[in-house]
Amino acid sequence: MRFTKMHGAGNDYVFVDLFEETIRDAPSLARAVSDRHRGVGSDGLILLSPSRAADVAMVMYNADGSRAEMCGNGIRCLAKLAWERGRVRANPVRVETDAGVRLVELRLEGGRVAGAAVDMGAPELDPARIPVRLPGTRIVDWPIDAAGRRFGMTCVSMGNPHAVIFVDDLDDLDVARYGRAIETDPLFPNRTNVEFVQVRGPGAVKQRTWERGAGETQACGTGACAVCVAGVLTNRTGAEIRSSLAGGELTLSWDGSGQVRMRGPAIEVFSGTWPDDGV
Repeated sequence: MRFTKMHGAGNDYVFVDLFEETIRDAPSLARAVSDRHRGVGSDGLILLSPSRAADVAMVMYNADGSRAEMCGNGIRCLAKLAWERGRVRANPVRVETDAGVRLVELRLEGGRVAGAAVDMGAPELDPARIPVRLPGTRIVDWPIDAAGRRFGMTCVSMGNPHAVIFVDDLDDLDVARYGRAIETDPLFPNRTNVEFVQVRGPGAVKQRTWERGAGETQACGTGACAVCVAGVLTNRTGAEIRSSLAGGELTLSWDGSGQVRMRGPAIEVFSGTWPDDGV
């Protein structure tokens, strides 16, 4: 089975093109290829697939084999792969995801994709639809206790659930300890991604993400979008921000209504062959 490893701002995935490959057990394959000691090493597995609803489809699995609805960094890479493999010739590319159809506008240089901008859809703020088991119409700066510490969280869905937490000092924060506790808190029936954010100014933040089913990752596109939304809702940031993550930078914008827009890189690392009996 041929695969391609790609990343967006360090958020890395193994991609398989289902236009030419067949997979028997995607969850098991996701766990195997994602292993950073015995596999390829990645935050998960993403499948490029034909679609009846859009130009192509993205099917995504976390590193633990669980299905994920959407990935902002992954969708940019998938659109790059689809374009450079000749699976699409439309720009922007319409990509079907478990969170709906998303538009990816490719930035082309010499016929290749150097980066992309994504219309990430409108944020969902209704607790029942995120989902989070809390009352009201929006969860903004809601207190949550995790591993012996109290935080204020703002809950947003970008097709997948996020709990955004603003802190004063990000560098010394034990992201694994608190992220794991919040991810699995009974308040979240489907678990949640957790963003810890330090505001640097009205247009700049620093972010670390604990991803549901993957642990701390170098970047999270939907998480960066959720941070942008939470910054506007809590009046901590303006409508456009640059988010600095461990793997690079993403630019996000949201004016308080409508869709969140994200710009960032899409980079191919290498391609290879995975043994057919390797799962």
